[in-house]
Amino acid sequence: MSRRDTLGVLGVGLVFVLLAFLPAIGNAYLLTLGISMAMYGVLATSWALFSGPTHYISLATAAFYGLGAYIVASGIEQLPYAVLVPIAALVGGVLALLVGMATLRLSGVYFVIFTLGLAEFIRQVVTWVQNNFTGSRGLYVLTDIKDHHIYWQLLVLGAIVAAVGWLINRSRLGFALRIIGNDELVASHVGIHSARAKVALFVVSGVVASVVGAVMAPRFTYIEPAMVFSPDLSFQVVIMALLGGVHRLWGPIVGVIPFTLLWEAISASFPTQTVLLLGISFLLIVYFIPQGVVGLLEKLARRARDGAAGGRHG
Repeated sequence: MSRRDTLGVLGVGLVFVLLAFLPAIGNAYLLTLGISMAMYGVLATSWALFSGPTHYISLATAAFYGLGAYIVASGIEQLPYAVLVPIAALVGGVLALLVGMATLRLSGVYFVIFTLGLAEFIRQVVTWVQNNFTGSRGLYVLTDIKDHHIYWQLLVLGAIVAAVGWLINRSRLGFALRIIGNDELVASHVGIHSARAKVALFVVSGVVASVVGAVMAPRFTYIEPAMVFSPDLSFQVVIMALLGGVHRLWGPIVGVIPFTLLWEAISASFPTQTVLLLGISFLLIVYFIPQGVVGLLEKLARRARDGAAGGRHG
């Protein structure tokens, strides 16, 4: 590991340690905001691990998130929470593997439509099962897990996702995915098994989203399908990741922080217009800053360097 990489890892580690002290401040609103940012930060970063290098836009986040939440909600009276979270990870990984093997040969709008429909399909199945066999639309989640426990779990998960992303970016898999993103035909010609590489990253993303849903379940006293399988969640994750920039591992975090703060204000002031505002946000980001804030800043920095170099030569 180079000195630069070592300093980067130590810097990221220090940031996570400092963030861990947020509950000590004792402000309930700040902790609530911290949980939202941590949740979206993990989801957006794991989404970018797959969609960033492959350029495949996945809208399946809500499907895996809801699945993880329902596994905890449905089993919390029979099994310990510490057992249910790994089960959610396993089930999410198996679902992602099956979906990936079936759909990642699709491209463009077909893949987007399928992943969007996946959350709705699972929501309808869960609703049908509850209506016909349990007699209720939702489930109560009664535990002694507090908000600060959820926050710390999300921080640990975020650190794990960052470490996994760092390792993938420096592995043969990361190199293969970057080639696939640039030109999948070229990738196949140089011997890269594109389907296998895409499925592997899709599974990682699905596992992380399922675990996030499982971790967040105790925060909701009552869970119902429309709440945890909401397509709004999938769109928010995509918008946050694109806003920050998906070509850098830390890029999505840059989008999560301002968008979460802005969304808090929008939800409070315009609660019935959130879907419209989500659509407008997506269009503005794609049109004006397709490379995200990080890409825009890097572009401006390159121009400044080129201008300085031109001035010296002149």
